[in-house]
Amino acid sequence: MDKQTFWKLIESARADAGPDGVAERAARLLALRPAAEIAAAQQVLWDLLAESYRSPLWAAAYVINGGCSDDGFDYFRGWLLTQGEEAFTRALADPDSLADHPAVREAAADGLELWDEQALSIAWTAYTEATGRELPADSFTIGYPPLDPAWSFDFDDTTETAARLPRLTALFDQSPPVYPSRPGPESC
Repeated sequence: MDKQTFWKLIESARADAGPDGVAERAARLLALRPAAEIAAAQQVLWDLLAESYRSPLWAAAYVINGGCSDDGFDYFRGWLLTQGEEAFTRALADPDSLADHPAVREAAADGLELWDEQALSIAWTAYTEATGRELPADSFTIGYPPLDPAWSFDFDDTTETAARLPRLTALFDQSPPVYPSRPGPESC
């Protein structure tokens, strides 16, 4: 299993499932493959998660979901994986471009959070379904790169976030508050 085969699996699942069922459908499709290929898919998935472990994307997830813990960032990236290769690649290149994604726009309008914990276990689920056993622990490794120190700021700092992610911040209306000027005592 390589990245391109994994992305084809996600696209097939997206074509067959509704937006909330991609991970489940991907696991079912993957379960039809040989056990060694299923196990290899877990490494591809973790490699993509490591590739997306970036501070700018974390800031975008923070804006979109109204906060984002360590686990929340994993689940957000799981959701992003289920959106397909094009959306994933675009978001990594420019996290602010997520403001154009239909699901992100819907989340902003309806106050929804975007995450998919189940996407993180596509291979686990498929392997268990196909073999009746748990995925071997030695079939994958997890290694995250260091986060970008240039993005080491409090994501609650709406002024800084708006400067770095202007479109997402505007979409989620998290721009810094603007207070109307009050008339002073001399104008009364």
